[in-house]
Amino acid sequence: MDIGKQEGGELLVGGDATESKFPYGYYVKPTVVANVTNDMTIPREEIFGPVVSGMLFDDIDEVIKLANQTEYGLGGGICTTNIGNAPRVAHAMRTGNVWINTYNLLDPATPYGGYKQSGLGGENGSAAIDMFTETKSVWVNLD
Repeated sequence: MDIGKQEGGELLVGGDATESKFPYGYYVKPTVVANVTNDMTIPREEIFGPVVSGMLFDDIDEVIKLANQTEYGLGGGICTTNIGNAPRVAHAMRTGNVWINTYNLLDPATPYGGYKQSGLGGENGSAAIDMFTETKSVWVNLD
């Protein structure tokens, strides 16, 4: 997050460590960084924390291009009011898991794994048998 700010991102909320509450690790409050561009470090790394990088885009093709311009591909989220476009974006994203209007739902019966530098094969479900395939789970909240 510090690098994101140094590169021109605007910290809107969060970013503070809560080490005093959790003495056995480093934890970060949910964080939103705005004015992010894809040439910055923050949208291209796997932060593994509650961090959202806000980026502007003009159309769905640009969203797909931006989402795929990283060497990682464990998971991605799509937040949209146009649910009709979500399956196209989810299919095109080079990630092992895609959540639509929700995030981080997991079930032992469904595969879990990443693409690119985020792992080979998958865990759970039938994907655990075939460790060298790329699988994708797409989660949609229709509420």
